[in-house]
Amino acid sequence: MNWWVYQLEPISVGTGGEGLSEDLRLHNTAPVHNQLSEAIKQEIITVINKPEYSALTPHQIVPRLLDLGCYLASESTFYRVMKAHNQLKHRAKGAAGQHNKPQSLKATQANQIYSWDITYLLSPVKGQYFYLYMVMDIYSRKIVGWQVHDAESSAHAADLIEDIARRENIDKSNW
Repeated sequence: MNWWVYQLEPISVGTGGEGLSEDLRLHNTAPVHNQLSEAIKQEIITVINKPEYSALTPHQIVPRLLDLGCYLASESTFYRVMKAHNQLKHRAKGAAGQHNKPQSLKATQANQIYSWDITYLLSPVKGQYFYLYMVMDIYSRKIVGWQVHDAESSAHAADLIEDIARRENIDKSNW
């Protein structure tokens, strides 16, 4: 059995790199065999720009091609090729979705704007809950009404709103 012994030369601290020899590590210069050829990349670009696929994402294109019996590359490869060719953009025919900020509401006096919520409350029985319906005036932060029920229902919410309108003398014709 052969034992190979490597002798390492110590490098003293503060030599400023003196005594260091060139990098003798072996680098892998073998060609990458699983890299896509330029022809396949170009075919992917051609396919995604066809009219029937131009509004679709790779998530939709790849299964449709598979249904036709054609496999060019994986979905992630489609995304990589599209990124390399600057094709990652909104692909639908219409304009890209607008993310508009919701209109803010501002109350200048009490009983103008209410906020409401349904909160789950634990019950003594595991897996069952009580439902707290609560309505708050956002101007005064007064809790104008609340009810607890054993089921969540729009009828309970409507009953609470009717009760609040009656108690706060709100004219229902302004709703």
